[in-house]
Amino acid sequence: MSDAAKPAAPAVRQFTVDADDDGVRLDRWFKRHLPQVGFGTVSKWARTGQLRVDGKRVKPEDRLSAGQVLRVPPGGEDTGRKPKPQRQLSAEDLAEAQAMVIKQTKSAIVLNKPPGLATQGGSKTTRHVDGLLDAFVEGDEPRPRLVHRLDKDTSGVLLIARTPGSAAFFSKRFSGRSARKIYWALIAGVPDVKEGTIDAPLAKQPGTGGEKMHIDEEGGQPAKTRYRVVDKAGNRAAWVELEPLTGRTHQLRVHLAAIGHPIVGDGKYGGQDSFLTGSISRKMHLHARRLIIDEPGGGKLDVTAELPEHFAASMEQLGFDPGQSDAAPLRDDIPEKTRADKKQAARAHAKQYRKARRGERRGRGAAPAGKAKPKGPAKGPKR
Repeated sequence: MSDAAKPAAPAVRQFTVDADDDGVRLDRWFKRHLPQVGFGTVSKWARTGQLRVDGKRVKPEDRLSAGQVLRVPPGGEDTGRKPKPQRQLSAEDLAEAQAMVIKQTKSAIVLNKPPGLATQGGSKTTRHVDGLLDAFVEGDEPRPRLVHRLDKDTSGVLLIARTPGSAAFFSKRFSGRSARKIYWALIAGVPDVKEGTIDAPLAKQPGTGGEKMHIDEEGGQPAKTRYRVVDKAGNRAAWVELEPLTGRTHQLRVHLAAIGHPIVGDGKYGGQDSFLTGSISRKMHLHARRLIIDEPGGGKLDVTAELPEHFAASMEQLGFDPGQSDAAPLRDDIPEKTRADKKQAARAHAKQYRKARRGERRGRGAAPAGKAKPKGPAKGPKR
């Protein structure tokens, strides 16, 4: 065979690391961009010097920087690994996904999740937000991914990252607590202390399979919730603005139930006390109203989600004006109170908690004689 008739040898490939992959491990880069190349092949190429970054030998665990040039040898795809097929969505699925969109940027898709739709799938959950994300995939773009979650019955702002790099960026903001999450809730009754911080550690409740949380002063993980009563409907119910300062499972629901004012419709933690009489919906009234978070390219993403139908109807029936909360400043500027004010607020908070716990004890029978009273879950209001 003449040289002219010989097939051309496979060419060495070169890739420039973009900003979205800055700081990612080399083996993770392959999972993102060449998933058909297995880890064993990447390790072999690195070990034999065939894989280079800016002309230098590298290891699979080395991290890449934006602008570096990655030299990848030919081949490696014939490993039997098949790319994950894209989920085929119906016209109804596509319409549902698009209807949830509040805002789209280069790095994020922000959704208004309706109540009743799970964020992720489970053993008995086949319809969920994660299963609808293929609706936002175009061409060879990466599949968007979740970076935080909302309970199935909680509605509101849910941020989806467009790329693996933006997912890592947003995840760090959520875990580092620099993301601001403002929730609205309707609660049963009206707290004596109108504004403060509930500081009560949470743990999984034994015997529930991890599906229910409870306050555990000794073994629980730290959990703090800032709250403010925006308005009230007599002594029947209150509308509160909530800001979780930590991110524990069911945190807002457990904390509000612990001070004797469960979220309306949250039978799991509030029992029958969480349901209002009359025509108020029995669905849960907890809504992720607003999210403020840094974006990878600079600047901030500030998004607000409209209330679901049942929540808006309850607000109207109870006479609450939604403009009262959006017009208020975020809670960074709460003025420092005097020592006397703090003592008075702490006494009122303790009184409120003791009253709630007396109701709990009556419900499950009197405590044995000689037993100490349980320690309250909420400390006095902090600033």
